[in-house]
Amino acid sequence: MSIFRKINDYLSLVKFSHTVFALPFALIGFTLGIVEVNDGFSWSWFAANWDLFLKVLLCMVFARSAAMAFNRYLDRRFDEINPRTAKREIPAGIIQPQHALLFTIINSVLFIATTLFINMTVFYLSVVALFVILFYSYTKRITALCHIVLGVGLSLSPIGAYLAVTGYFTLLPILFSLTVLTWVSGFDIIYALQDEEFDREQRLHSIPAAVGKKNALMISNLLHLLSALFVLSVGAVGNFGFLFWIGAAIFIGLLVYQHLLVKPHDLSKVNMAFANTNGTASILFALFTITSFILQS
Repeated sequence: MSIFRKINDYLSLVKFSHTVFALPFALIGFTLGIVEVNDGFSWSWFAANWDLFLKVLLCMVFARSAAMAFNRYLDRRFDEINPRTAKREIPAGIIQPQHALLFTIINSVLFIATTLFINMTVFYLSVVALFVILFYSYTKRITALCHIVLGVGLSLSPIGAYLAVTGYFTLLPILFSLTVLTWVSGFDIIYALQDEEFDREQRLHSIPAAVGKKNALMISNLLHLLSALFVLSVGAVGNFGFLFWIGAAIFIGLLVYQHLLVKPHDLSKVNMAFANTNGTASILFALFTITSFILQS
């Protein structure tokens, strides 16, 4: 087997394309950090610290790869008997379980090692972040709030990138993180609708399995309403320009749109709502927000 085929198998294992959910918010956090330490965006600062930007990107890749590979490793027995997931790399025999676990360990070590070269605040918090994103894989076995734990894990991206630049906490990156937490938790509930019956049969926990499709969608609606409110609070606290508000309007509009796509009796467009709509929302929001930061400086 060629090395390129093997790389593609591991990229598929960790769903590398789903990086579009958290990475744009990490870029927002990084840019916000530049604005904070320079009292405005500075291209010269960015040019002098390009290596820091690279380290943040590597941290994102390593952390996410570790989390996804561990999730696939831990869920391999369930994936094998679930028709929707039976063709994933581990149950299909494309990647051996022990290799996925080794991949997890390597990426975890690389993540922590990379943070050591950023700053000590990020390094000390890296273990906490790694615990959260790995612990998520156990949560479907113990609580229907597993979607919230996933949201917490991805919400670390904007505040983590901000800390990489500044080394300290402020309100705005926390609000961005709360936006991600509620947004991700909401759309993960939508995605979990597909496995409602399977989760019940296997005694796995999820909000759809606990309360049914209709009520689960109502909870997802509430979480996305909170996400929209956090986006609006970001704009109000940061006093950002019109480009931010255009991005915010697009983001909120796409939150509404995905709920128009999915109904309790019709899940045919779940994947469109989950991947396409949310990926587009994240990218466009980040594009408008970062551009607003730069032009406002």
